[in-house]
Amino acid sequence: MSITVLSMDEIINAICLHMAERKGVKVTDVQVELSWEEETGYTAEVWIQGRSQYLVESNMIEAILRYLHSEYNIRAYREDVRLELDEEITAVVNV
Repeated sequence: MSITVLSMDEIINAICLHMAERKGVKVTDVQVELSWEEETGYTAEVWIQGRSQYLVESNMIEAILRYLHSEYNIRAYREDVRLELDEEITAVVNV
């Protein structure tokens, strides 16, 4: 078993790629801000063409799984990915 850690920038890239594909827009048209709060846990606010949308942790992990496969050729499952908060939000992947 090995561990892969995605930085906050990579998580943002993963969400941008995922949302651009889902909405049929260019990746550069997508802006993402990650956050963690006691009540809501991990969320991402996504802006596309002036509209804002919130993603919950499971949506973020879905984007991370697709990114792992497309960028690293790692086939991981939902239970393999854990979001962590230290100085920034990271994704720890056990595969």
